[in-house]
Amino acid sequence: MIQQQTYIDIADNTGAKQAMCIKVLRGSSSRGKFKRKVAHIGDVIICAVKKALPAGEIKQGEIIRCVVVRTKHPTRRNDGSYVRFDRNAAVVIDKDNNPRGTRIFGAVARELRDKNFMKIVSLASEVV
Repeated sequence: MIQQQTYIDIADNTGAKQAMCIKVLRGSSSRGKFKRKVAHIGDVIICAVKKALPAGEIKQGEIIRCVVVRTKHPTRRNDGSYVRFDRNAAVVIDKDNNPRGTRIFGAVARELRDKNFMKIVSLASEVV
């Protein structure tokens, strides 16, 4: 679950290394006492870049759109199994939901295929 102020890793070669979520665009409100929007795998978020490579395409302090590809919070699948990753990670996308980078680092979840992020799935080294 990604919400505002959550730090996430960037899993592509755009030059950004770490970003902070500042807005959840497509998400669901969590149940319970607080009604804040949270993002799961495949949801689009707006982030501010906190750490970036000096020679990268994206600079520190830039505002970017990202899609969440890995979360620490377990995601339940239809067959009853759960998938969970070690860290939260996202991939930088443009306005047409295409990735801005040319490589995706690490594994991505299969749920991205259901949300029509086929280009990210095809660039990823492993789909879990």
